[in-house]
Amino acid sequence: MKEMSLISQGVLGYGFVNPEYIPEGADEYWQRNQQIGERAKQWRKLRSDEIAVLVKNNNFCSNWDNFFVSDPFNPHLIRNSQFYGLVRLGAVRDNLLQYHDYKIPAGIRDSTIISCDIGDDCAIQNCPYISHYIIGDQVIISRVDEIQVSNHAKFGNGILTTGESEDVRVWIDVMNEAGGRSILPFVDMIPADAYLWAAYRDDAALVAQLKEITQRQYGAGRGRYGTIGSWSVIKGCGIIKDVAIGDCAYIKGANKLKNLTILSSEDEPTQIGEGVELVNGIIGYGCHVFYGCKAVRFVMGRNSNLKYGARLIHSVLGDNSTVSCCEMLNNLIFPAHEQHHNNSFLIASLVQGQSNIAAGATIGSNHNSRANDGEIRANRGFWPGLSVTLKHPSRFASYVLIAKGDYPYELDIPLPFALVNHDVARDRLEIMPAYFWMYNMYALERNAWKAASRDKRVVKIQRIETDYLAPDTAEEILHAMELLELWTGRAALFAGGENPEAYTESALRNLGRNLLSAAENRMGGLEVYAEGLERHKRPALIVKPRKAWRAYNRMLRYYALKGLLAYAEARPDEAVPELLAELDGEYSARGKKRETGWVNLGGQIVPEPKVDELRRDIGEGKLDSWDAIHARYDAMAAEYLHDRAIHAWALLLELPPMDGAAPFTADGLLHGRDLKTLIAEGREIRGWISNEVYKSRAKDWQDPFRKITFRNDAEMEAVLGRVEDNPFINMARKETEAFEKRLDRLEQRFKV
Repeated sequence: MKEMSLISQGVLGYGFVNPEYIPEGADEYWQRNQQIGERAKQWRKLRSDEIAVLVKNNNFCSNWDNFFVSDPFNPHLIRNSQFYGLVRLGAVRDNLLQYHDYKIPAGIRDSTIISCDIGDDCAIQNCPYISHYIIGDQVIISRVDEIQVSNHAKFGNGILTTGESEDVRVWIDVMNEAGGRSILPFVDMIPADAYLWAAYRDDAALVAQLKEITQRQYGAGRGRYGTIGSWSVIKGCGIIKDVAIGDCAYIKGANKLKNLTILSSEDEPTQIGEGVELVNGIIGYGCHVFYGCKAVRFVMGRNSNLKYGARLIHSVLGDNSTVSCCEMLNNLIFPAHEQHHNNSFLIASLVQGQSNIAAGATIGSNHNSRANDGEIRANRGFWPGLSVTLKHPSRFASYVLIAKGDYPYELDIPLPFALVNHDVARDRLEIMPAYFWMYNMYALERNAWKAASRDKRVVKIQRIETDYLAPDTAEEILHAMELLELWTGRAALFAGGENPEAYTESALRNLGRNLLSAAENRMGGLEVYAEGLERHKRPALIVKPRKAWRAYNRMLRYYALKGLLAYAEARPDEAVPELLAELDGEYSARGKKRETGWVNLGGQIVPEPKVDELRRDIGEGKLDSWDAIHARYDAMAAEYLHDRAIHAWALLLELPPMDGAAPFTADGLLHGRDLKTLIAEGREIRGWISNEVYKSRAKDWQDPFRKITFRNDAEMEAVLGRVEDNPFINMARKETEAFEKRLDRLEQRFKV
């Protein structure tokens, strides 16, 4: 069937919306005029002398009566151009527009304009087709082959316009290639929204309401015009169709942009560069997309970068992320993600932020079933090393580092801050829990600092937790300690010739805890093996379980102290004993049970009951817009400091002691005795962290193989600098000094 037809030239620019889709009493420009709103100009018809000048300058208009201008209007600045439909111009003055070193005179030259509104002092040249767009003030458009909008444009939103069938709706299949977690993109989407929609698929009322909310809030009748915001620059591009562009955007050399919203503002300008092809998506404020990137069915969060040929398909990429070169399909990625290498793949995954994917990593491309319906779930701080290959389905606790290797079986690693290694020679999996804390503090501390320092969002829509010690990781640590106790108890009984199956789990844990917590190492050469960490019955060795358990314990004490300290600092005019008594009262009112469920909601850490309440309120229609849902996120963020403080208090009272010390008690904390001990431990731990940051980085200067490419130490120092001058090491020392001063003030307030 042929798709081309001949129509009368006189209808060009008219009949944009079919009559059946125009509301009663309105005309085809009703949406256009609503979109302009307060930005409307004082338009007037042309004078006969102005028409004469325009015709003399080789301009053509199908109907000069539908050509409107604003004063001041200089007709000499419009040349060799054609106009169709209702055209309305802002001021046309003899000005020069400049963007960096690029200068262009205002006016319209060698272009075809079809039914557009154009703002003040714009420069449009060599554009053979601009149709149905509202263009802001002082916009430069040069050498663009085609800019147009269809009457059913959605601008990247997953909505339907009047009269459309459900099969044309654009979905994004995050987390799973099979499509069972599909979500609808929309302009204001953040990773929390995508997670809420994709993760709780069993909540039918929630899923149905989110679809309805999206359609109601972002849907519209037919006939919306495309927009190009003021002070934007578009040059040297191919096709731009059904795209809404914000203020101060810079688009240069893009091949194809279709069905998009490009969010941009003076404070957070977005830039799109050469060879880029973007279809069906939302680009957040302050984003950069350069050098041949391809993205289809996607959402990019604020201040994110896509560079060097990266492919982003069926994915949501969180704020403050940078992706280069690689291929990413069917992912939901939380803020602060880094992936920079051409030979890395991330497929069908939920990666919950502060993550880094190394070269050669193949995450989730190996299917062990007959369908492509597997998933990878990785909590915060996920770090698969060089040439790591993982299979679906796999799950990882926070801050898991995976050593180079081809992992032949699916993995379930519940031990946070762990190093995972595939020992091919011994045919076994090896896990060192708390590895980061024990041996690579520089990387751990720098990860948290980097995630916070690279948060360049001018408008911070959501509170993103960047501290590696937070309620979510604290609960993972507690669970890991229980597992270490259980596995150690079993190993001890096996070594003594007894059958662990004759003991209850509680008894096994008590036995393991006694061995792990004792001041004197009584484990000798005991080897501890884990169960259920991979889809295989081969042994999984736990490396240094006693040291890891004790490291976990110290991490939790430090976490609890920081939580209580931050809470006290937020209420500087209240007495600390009264604040602690208040927390204890709330803890007691909850039956002396801590909150064990915490949800990473797009980078924001929230108690699970509050997420359940949120889901229930959405499903019942109490929250009936995304604005209302985002307001609830804000309310939960405002309560986070308090929620974390109660969790820290409960954790201290439930934390098992070590080295024969007495456990913390409410009475001891309230009367200062245990608090004094906790503060002293906090000082010691923070000093130890600072020293470990230095030591773990100094290894790079002390390693003899690091020196082999230099003639002498002086050359090495000239190239690498001195470890003592490392800015992050010095910053860690300053943070230690600041932390100690904070503790001094806390002691003064409590008088301990």
